[in-house]
Order: sequence, then C-alpha cells, then structure tokens
Amino acid sequence: MRQYELTVIFPLEEDQYQAGKTTLLADLAAQGAEIVKTNEIGDRDLAYEIKKRHRGRYVLFTLKTDPRKIAHLDRAFKLNAKLLRYLFVKIEE
Repeated sequence: MRQYELTVIFPLEEDQYQAGKTTLLADLAAQGAEIVKTNEIGDRDLAYEIKKRHRGRYVLFTLKTDPRKIAHLDRAFKLNAKLLRYLFVKIEE
C-alpha cells in the first residue's frame, strides 16, 4: 500500500459539503483506503471559476491505498456532483 495526499474542493454550502464528504468517505471505504489524517484547510478563493463558483472549502486527506484502486476512486469521484475538484498526489517515502 502506498501513501497519497488527496486534496478536495467542496462547495461552501454546509448541506452540500456534508453530503459530498459523506459520499467521498464511503467511496474511500468501499475501495479499502485507510485515512491516516484529515486536515480541513477551510474556505478559500478559487483561482478560476468552477461550476459558477468563486469560493470553495478545501480538505486535505492523507491516505493509504493500493495503487490499483486509484482508478476506481477517480471514476467514483467524477460521478460525485458535490465535489468541485480533487487531486491525488503520491507521497514519496
């Protein structure tokens, strides 16, 4: 299993944020990803408009998962309408 950082931008509305985070955590659990650390960075301005929004709520997850599961997670996150953007980065040991 490798370590990854997952940065996610959620909408600011609390109900959409909670729904998106719940779905994201369920997708991670379904693929057997282990969340090591969660860092809620907070609300920030976006560099450019995404889905007609200028601000988003940033959350940084550190997780351990099998590299073959990243493609499955990517597919699941694309279907989650409550996520504005996400990015996986492999952590070098």
